[in-house]
Amino acid sequence: MWEWEAKEAKGVFVIVHGANEYHVRYKWLIEKLNNSGFHVVMGDLPGHGVNPISQGHIHSFSEYIDTVEKWYERAVQFHLPIFILGHSMGGLVLIQTMIKKKFNVCAVILSSPCLGLTNPPSRLKHCSAYLIHKIYPKFRLPTNLAEGTRCKEMIQRDDNDPHLVKKVSVRWYFELTNAMESSLHEVSNFPNVPVLVLQGGNDLIVDKSVVIQWFNQLKNTEKYYKEWPGLYHEVFNEPEKEKVFRVTKTFTEMHLK
Repeated sequence: MWEWEAKEAKGVFVIVHGANEYHVRYKWLIEKLNNSGFHVVMGDLPGHGVNPISQGHIHSFSEYIDTVEKWYERAVQFHLPIFILGHSMGGLVLIQTMIKKKFNVCAVILSSPCLGLTNPPSRLKHCSAYLIHKIYPKFRLPTNLAEGTRCKEMIQRDDNDPHLVKKVSVRWYFELTNAMESSLHEVSNFPNVPVLVLQGGNDLIVDKSVVIQWFNQLKNTEKYYKEWPGLYHEVFNEPEKEKVFRVTKTFTEMHLK
């Protein structure tokens, strides 16, 4: 867990990264939030980062939830309004966390939340993975993800980063799919806090139709869905990221209390 403090803070953000990545890919966003008057608390989820215990593997999705709870507890110690932001799988983690833990936050921001996959494994691969999962749950397979951003600098950075997760275990895959299904079935249990969903219109990783389905079922008093035409999965790493941040900042400042 790390903390980045603003000089004159008016709030604090807890950021939850997505699958395969880790905190270093959020340097730009962290600096923007600090400069806007927000502390940031963030860490690397289990199985991710520079020195993971078991790269690309978890026993249970609850490991993610328990980790985020520790970050939230640290944010509480600042005695400032708290916002939580999750990208992709991090958004899924936040949805599950809010359903189970009901954090006291001003708002939730979800960036292309992983509620469904654009190109899920075929039925044959799914069944094969299930059989392997029963015998050897730590067996790893390549992620083979599509491009998450059109930003050439970020793509080059990722190509030279040995700490990005390139393979995930079959156990990880089934924990992910179970969490996605659970989030759709338990949407009525999501707490009534303001929600902002930021979705890339040309997302090649997350199925945006499932994100819209979840959003439409959400009964929260305040909820906002903003889709960015042409943007890929990582809206905060796209060439238009300044526009995305302005919307995020405006939403956040509307809900400071």
